[in-house]
Amino acid sequence: MGVPSSNQLSPYLEICCLRVSANVSYEDAAADIEYFTGVQVSRSSQQRLVHRQNFDLPMQEDTVEELSVDGGNIRVRTPKDQICAWLGYKAISLHHLGMLGTSFQNNQIVIDWVNDQPLASTVTCIGDGHDGIWNIVDQLAPDVQRREVLDWFHLIENLHKVGGSQKRLKQAQALLWKGQVEATKALFGDCKGKQAQNFCCYLDKHRDRIIN
Repeated sequence: MGVPSSNQLSPYLEICCLRVSANVSYEDAAADIEYFTGVQVSRSSQQRLVHRQNFDLPMQEDTVEELSVDGGNIRVRTPKDQICAWLGYKAISLHHLGMLGTSFQNNQIVIDWVNDQPLASTVTCIGDGHDGIWNIVDQLAPDVQRREVLDWFHLIENLHKVGGSQKRLKQAQALLWKGQVEATKALFGDCKGKQAQNFCCYLDKHRDRIIN
């Protein structure tokens, strides 16, 4: 079965453990593996399997023309009687190449990974409005090589937080699709609400990333 002399698990069972551990806690992975296979692999063994892996990020020869950056938080268990912790990860997708690089608590890993790839003379970088995303993008290739684009879904999500007239929101969306930031702000010139003011500040902050 290809089992090394110092190991009790077959290569296939190890792969199953790794795949399950990627989606659930080590404790739940142990329970799932026993249910699926009838073989007991303790949660500590699940953890050791993961920690001894060398997860190299993929490299390729094709030119990177477009990518997107995103991130999130993972809830991490803490010792008993302590408040649970939420720790951040980042992910970069190389769109047309179908590759994804991720890092946990270490942004430099994905930054170096992208910069080690062959980059096009113009690389389109897509992200939402979070400062942490654009701090990473700022380290991907030289400034003159990047075309930064604000994610359309995120932009329109923030637009609809303004509320009010649906006609005005539709007009604003049509203008934003053409990259017309000043004309969009003019639609909300008579709005005194905090949401409208926040949205206009948001447009100013990202105006160079709102394209036609």
